[in-house]
Amino acid sequence: MKHHCIDYVEFPAAHIDKTQRFFEQTFGWQFTAYGPEYVAFHHAGLTGGFYLSELTSQSSSGGALIVMYSERLEETMRSVEHFGGVITKPIFSFPGGRRFQFQEPSGNELAVWSDR
Repeated sequence: MKHHCIDYVEFPAAHIDKTQRFFEQTFGWQFTAYGPEYVAFHHAGLTGGFYLSELTSQSSSGGALIVMYSERLEETMRSVEHFGGVITKPIFSFPGGRRFQFQEPSGNELAVWSDR
């Protein structure tokens, strides 16, 4: 752990089991369950967890947008769709690269970017 650095992030999840499977299959994250209402993830670049809740994190309503990196953006987008994610913003360019945004099975919005 580094002093004053972001160490952990938590998301709400109405469907913890579906959300866990999605991130395992799509991104290779690993999980540890702490009962039926909480699951922690690791091997994701940053550790965190999902807690049982009907809420969702959306950038349009002020939620933080978590952005992951991919060396193969199109392949990652296809994988997101294949494993049950919904693309909310298809690949678009911005200064420094390209990215897309998606919702995972519990409705939280995340993004993936690439400089390639």
